[in-house]
Amino acid sequence: MLVVGFSTMALIIILSVFNGLENLLRELYGSFDPELKVTARVGKSFALDADFVQKINDIPGVDQVVFTIEDNAYVKYNKSEMVAVIKGVSANYTRVNHLKDKIVEGKLNFWNGNLPMAVVGQGIQFSLGISTADDYSTLQVYFPKNLRSKSLTTNSSMNKMNIPVAGVFAIERQFDEKYILVPINFAAQLFNYKNRVSALEISVAKESQTPEVQQALQNYLGSKYVVKNADQQHAIILRTVRIEKLFVFITFIFIIGVSSINIFFSLSMLAIDKKKDIGMLFSMGATTRQVRTIFLAEGGIISLSGALVGLLVGVIIILLQHHVGLVQMGLQTSVINYYPVAMQWQDFVFTAASIIAITLLASIQPAIMASRFTEVVKK
Repeated sequence: MLVVGFSTMALIIILSVFNGLENLLRELYGSFDPELKVTARVGKSFALDADFVQKINDIPGVDQVVFTIEDNAYVKYNKSEMVAVIKGVSANYTRVNHLKDKIVEGKLNFWNGNLPMAVVGQGIQFSLGISTADDYSTLQVYFPKNLRSKSLTTNSSMNKMNIPVAGVFAIERQFDEKYILVPINFAAQLFNYKNRVSALEISVAKESQTPEVQQALQNYLGSKYVVKNADQQHAIILRTVRIEKLFVFITFIFIIGVSSINIFFSLSMLAIDKKKDIGMLFSMGATTRQVRTIFLAEGGIISLSGALVGLLVGVIIILLQHHVGLVQMGLQTSVINYYPVAMQWQDFVFTAASIIAITLLASIQPAIMASRFTEVVKK
């Protein structure tokens, strides 16, 4: 019972940690990424017109539509330089995300009167040495005018634009070391996009269901466009977490299978030790099926009791980890101080069912062996 209970507890705790990591990724990405994102199936941009935008806004469940332009550019700040992703966003960008809660310096502000402002990731701030309090230094952004040009002068081959930094956000390294957010007009002029955009970022109305709105958008846009929900935008990372969780579950099931050998030998020794009593039961009229049932019930009691105790202790530890933080990450660069956990009823069902099934299977052979002692053993 202790072996089964400990295995159950360990498995349910580890599965809950993977659930917590998955939820943490969704929370982090949700601060930056939209609920639905529309991109061109071929190419990195597509043209917009007023009728196209109006029809998207008229689709039931669509709340806000944000226009974005995104491309790589060369940036300088004083004597530091690097390549970053410049993401131009329309004026309603702050209405569809939670980036305001992730600002660690300055403000989430893309305009200072008529002057465009940038909001950069914390990793870019560290790399370039940016200070939002420095009113005299600006980001210098360069983008090629014509890749076929043979001129070596910067003015003829590159678009150059300057923009002050209004704020700094900190989400996760994937975003912090990559993105610089600017007004869409600034990005359109820099990249010479005119009436083209890289993507549409769409928020869903509260009373609507995201899958239904996604399907309606895809039906209207057709095969030339791709509509992705929040999970599909980071499908590879989330799929990796789920695959790791699956392999951990399979590994623990094998460990529990090996541990069930203890139950097999315990019941086998019990059958041998009680050979005389079993023979007496047969002489009193007990059937083979009844004797087998006794030993199967013994295995069932072991597995069920162990599984219940393990699940109970596992739930207690998970709740303590969630509210108190028993086990910390131990990394200064981690986004949270302790391992995240989240319970899902599917984990409890599959864990309990697998352990009970393995334990009962280990009880079958001892039950069959016990049913063969059909005569009373005499001293």
